[in-house]
Amino acid sequence: MGSTRNRRPWRILKGTKAEQRQGNRTNNLLLPALVCDFVSRVKINLRRFDLKLAHRWAIARSVQAGGSGGTDIYKVVFVELTDADGTTGIGEAAPSPRYEENADSAFVFLERVNPARLSFADVPGSMKYLDSIAPQNFAAKGAISIALFDGAARRAGKPIYAFLGLDFAERKHITSFSIGIDKPEVIRRKVLEAAPYPVLKLKVGGPDDKQNLAALRAVAKKKPVRVDANEGWKTKEDALRQIEWLAADGHVQFVEQPMPATTDPKDLIWLKNRSPLPIMADESYLSAKDIDCCAECYHAVNVKLVKAGGIAGAYEALQAARKAGLKTMIGCMIESSVLITAAAHLAELADHLDLDGNLLVTNDPYLGATAERGIISFAQAPDKTGLGVRAGFRC
Repeated sequence: MGSTRNRRPWRILKGTKAEQRQGNRTNNLLLPALVCDFVSRVKINLRRFDLKLAHRWAIARSVQAGGSGGTDIYKVVFVELTDADGTTGIGEAAPSPRYEENADSAFVFLERVNPARLSFADVPGSMKYLDSIAPQNFAAKGAISIALFDGAARRAGKPIYAFLGLDFAERKHITSFSIGIDKPEVIRRKVLEAAPYPVLKLKVGGPDDKQNLAALRAVAKKKPVRVDANEGWKTKEDALRQIEWLAADGHVQFVEQPMPATTDPKDLIWLKNRSPLPIMADESYLSAKDIDCCAECYHAVNVKLVKAGGIAGAYEALQAARKAGLKTMIGCMIESSVLITAAAHLAELADHLDLDGNLLVTNDPYLGATAERGIISFAQAPDKTGLGVRAGFRC
């Protein structure tokens, strides 16, 4: 269970009377034409929350000399939208400093949102309004996006995937389980705890990479592994040496973001042409706008809702990658079941899933899609329409 400190009251933002009057005067100009005559507005509730990691979490960017570093908590912001009819939509921002966002900046952005400009009946128009507030802030905008789709799909009586015209096949979609950078003896323990999960993802870019892979293989000899370097290798020659070492393992599926996103595309193309394993863009692929470069430089892309600005942005990024002939994965940050479940609604557009952020924490305050033995499922989701999440702790 979460601590009472984390159960902070929702902050209700209704907008000032002046803001509401201004919103009413300009809505017809800003929003696209609707199929209905009345657009029901919403009120916004905000809540900060500290997700507590089961193990210290470290990746290449956060690990320090000697293997120390990382974090034990991940700060998120939950958003709740409620319209005049009582329909509610839930969203979550799990911002990353890598993209110049954090929980404080997300909260500040969300406080600036005028609820009179949001509607479950006009998701595109509502998102267009958010873009007019400030650029970037994709995690915060993504939280509103998820909540809007949740409410819109609830009103339609459909799960979000069906609302988007997609399917969801049970017993098909498997997530990997991530093992953060740590000491080899801790890696071994983490891998043993992850025994029920059929695919692992190993973070690399620390001082003990070779020892860590050896520790993993000591207890999971042939289990498929995905490797994530998080921009940890700085030259193409070093990246190629590391990938060749990983390929010799025989059970590594692919390598995420081997070099910094700022790397000269010529170096990435050089690496792509020589790599014995597929390389996947993560930090290099924020949205569909990055597809041309990534199609040249990578074999696959990792799409995350917090990078793409929510459900619509992630949908567009996945479709653009598929059209370009790239393999796709849907990934995550450290997140609760709100964001994880939102991403699961897009599973039919992905070749791989890495939706384990909620599995890495001990105080997930929501119930949603499940991942028993790594299999993503909506069968036990507490709600069958909208996002499919409900407040509560899984026993």
